[in-house]
Amino acid sequence: LGDVYKRQMKNFRFAIMGAGNIANKFCDAVKRMGDCEVAAVASKSMERAKGFAEKNGIKAAYDSYEKMLAEEKPDCVYIAVTQDAHYALCMLCLDYKTPVLCEKAMFLNSAQAEEVLSRAEKEKVFVMEAMWSRFLPAIKMAKQWMDEGKIGTPSFIDTAIGFLAPVNKDNRYYSPKLGGGASYDITVYAYELTTFMIEQPVEDVQVSAVWSDTGVDISDQVTLRFPGILASLRTSFAAGLHERMVIYGNEGKIVIPHPHFAEEVFLYDKNNELVMRFQDTVTENGFLYEIEEVANCIRDGRTESPVVPHSLTMECAKLFDRILETR
Repeated sequence: LGDVYKRQMKNFRFAIMGAGNIANKFCDAVKRMGDCEVAAVASKSMERAKGFAEKNGIKAAYDSYEKMLAEEKPDCVYIAVTQDAHYALCMLCLDYKTPVLCEKAMFLNSAQAEEVLSRAEKEKVFVMEAMWSRFLPAIKMAKQWMDEGKIGTPSFIDTAIGFLAPVNKDNRYYSPKLGGGASYDITVYAYELTTFMIEQPVEDVQVSAVWSDTGVDISDQVTLRFPGILASLRTSFAAGLHERMVIYGNEGKIVIPHPHFAEEVFLYDKNNELVMRFQDTVTENGFLYEIEEVANCIRDGRTESPVVPHSLTMECAKLFDRILETR
């Protein structure tokens, strides 16, 4: 099937659900690829959809997600709306047997994840969470250094991502109706990047969270225990944290500034002397790598990506369950 599909397919046709800022970055990345295009966009507002289409050179605009799926029959849909609508739109895409790339956090809880992912596997439709950071050259270099034993045996990971989000009960950060909360916006990065570095089963999870008066978590502390390794994940909307991931081993450490959009990574020996620095001078739009992955997987007839597998999205959704229990 994969080879036949690959021969039949000319330009890989994406359609977008949602016309926000992140969708603009997606369109820019697709334009940088030779064999892909964004064929259509849908928004709840036709005016917004048309404006977005005009700005990004997209031929078709819709004010109905369902109509777009029925008429365009895209090779994949990129879901770029707020988190509250991800589950329903994933299910709608599956109704039309249409592959999905959905923005993180893909789901609000494990019940949603279980329903969508099990259905996708059963019906053999490709589905992937848009964890673009796992594909970044700096992140891959850090992982390569670890795998090559450059820091010896890893023992501890400290990951911190935090910024002062604008305080407004109606914005995407603070509104429960829009799927707001630090867990869905940034803890998802901390978890899915830490587990990229340590490919071992998580033996224990401890969580603590601070909740805003709007009902969303604004600061999270997650401790993961792997075999022989402890990981501390600190995320916040209420504090401008020193954003970095540090992986400590008995022979040195790896430091990744701003790990969720990493552009460089540093290797130190056990005397804290800088040994190596990698700087990504090539990447102009980091979404490109995940888009390539999606197109290749679908053309090859896969139902999931080995880089961002369903099991990862499911495990992260279970972490959200744990955080929600602290409210």
